[in-house]
Amino acid sequence: MTWAPGDRTVRDRDYVARVRRHRPSALLPLIAQASAAYALESSWLHSPGRKYTPWALADAARVSLACGNEHRKDARDADLLQVLDMYVRLEDHFLRECDEDALGRWLLRASGEQMTYQEPVFQDLARAAAMLTQTAATRQARCLRPGWEEELLGTSLSHYVGIAQLLWASAISYAGRFDPASLAGPGAEEICAEIPAATILSVTEKHFVTDVAAFRQANDRARMTADPLLRRYEFNPLRDKPLVEGYGPGFLAPVNQLIPAKASPLGIYYTGIARFGDAFAQDLGDLFEAYVGRQLRLLPDAAVQPEIVYGRNKARSVDWIVVTDELVLLVEVKSVRPTWHLRLATDKRVAEVNRMLGRAYEQIDNTASLIASGQREFAAIPTDRPVHGLVVTMEPFHIVNAPVQRPQLPATTVPVTVCSISEVENMVTITDAPVGALLLERAGDAQRSTYALREALLGHAHARNAVLDAGWDSYPWRDAASGQVASESADAAL
Repeated sequence: MTWAPGDRTVRDRDYVARVRRHRPSALLPLIAQASAAYALESSWLHSPGRKYTPWALADAARVSLACGNEHRKDARDADLLQVLDMYVRLEDHFLRECDEDALGRWLLRASGEQMTYQEPVFQDLARAAAMLTQTAATRQARCLRPGWEEELLGTSLSHYVGIAQLLWASAISYAGRFDPASLAGPGAEEICAEIPAATILSVTEKHFVTDVAAFRQANDRARMTADPLLRRYEFNPLRDKPLVEGYGPGFLAPVNQLIPAKASPLGIYYTGIARFGDAFAQDLGDLFEAYVGRQLRLLPDAAVQPEIVYGRNKARSVDWIVVTDELVLLVEVKSVRPTWHLRLATDKRVAEVNRMLGRAYEQIDNTASLIASGQREFAAIPTDRPVHGLVVTMEPFHIVNAPVQRPQLPATTVPVTVCSISEVENMVTITDAPVGALLLERAGDAQRSTYALREALLGHAHARNAVLDAGWDSYPWRDAASGQVASESADAAL
């Protein structure tokens, strides 16, 4: 079968062949230009046919880098549009499966593919400093000790994030390119006064740049299945190294949205794991737990208490207990992120989500029972109001509250919601309604309670998040809300 306009589905091999029809040096710049043109959040909705999504562009770039060669045809805008049209028509297991779990498996794959590109960049970047350099650890660090930033990143965290902002602004402003030669040109003095040019170049080349050979090796290592219908859901090495050299002047960013992600806590997590191993993950988990407490303390008119040690065996409650006039909120913190079993919806997905989150449900239910039974150590926690549970994860588990996945987790006697830290950062700044009342209203609605917590926060007035603002203010381009100053500086220099 060969593809033609109007076909309802496309085989992966036909899509790959269509991408390979063009030499990468012609197709990749078109992808980068399109990514820059639709860089703003959800701006792809105004693209031709709504097909210029960052996830589709990222996959086309991945296939071109992994499978393309220079002995092929040139490429035009119409060719890229046809490639993207084929992408949205790719076959999926959902079209073949008829069992009751088919929808849940498809939602896992689709949410992992698309929603990772829709996280707020300001929060992601501000959180890096707010958590990693401005939050006090409650346990002795294994790796995150003085000097860790320079050892891991080659510069301070502030400069590392500033470099990511600069690269991102350049990619948006200059059709997906960053040219190092521009740092020696007119107008670059303002940038280099903040971060030396040598630092910008060394950090960029070490952490952000790859070439074709290295990309192909990384892509081979990333393959988790031979199933062609699952190929596009696998890890894209551009997430690790979002710039590519060898395709024109300087470095090319096929998908600019992946640049700031490299400097987010998740991006730094993977960089740290590669350097320090599991000890870095343990340090990050300790800091994340403390950081959640900092956010919860932003809640007005709420008492926030850390975990309670109880009983002869010195057992521990949930990580945080929040008491408001409306309810008692039991918060368990899990510094976990969806693994490839969830992203690809494999047969191990149920065991995997229980491994990562199941204990949190049990901990919440156990703490609720201790409060209700009058356990001595919990005497200060009121028993005259509803009790709810909140599992806070470092990265979103997008459909975990939905009926297609919630039954796979432990049953509880109190309502439990899983949410990401970005949702907590938004929740604690609501000013026009008590958060406790909003949570009660959401839990009382059989349908809304299955949605992401973010839905219940929409349409409300918010104050600034002081913790995030302090993190953002530690960066070189601190006067920007989302990189505007960096963009203006790049305009002057490039």
